[in-house]
Amino acid sequence: MKFLVLWRMELTLLSRGMAAAVARMPEYAEPLERDGRVVARYHLVGQHGGAWIYDVSSNEELDRLLGMSPVYNLARYEVHALAEMNPPDPGLTE
Repeated sequence: MKFLVLWRMELTLLSRGMAAAVARMPEYAEPLERDGRVVARYHLVGQHGGAWIYDVSSNEELDRLLGMSPVYNLARYEVHALAEMNPPDPGLTE
């Protein structure tokens, strides 16, 4: 199951702790990328946050991984389930 996760920092919580949490995000992402559970991650241009695509086995796994994120308590999350947009199977239209 693939999910697009948009996370944005709560700038009202700006602190040294927030900066430290953001600095730990690459370390958090590395094993997830290596295992194929994070297939892409992007910076949101002009914003403070990111857009990550997770490929996980369940909603529960995604929830657990998000809870392990260093910025979990400092960011707002928007989660979108993704579906493949492959062309229809020609055999199904006959």
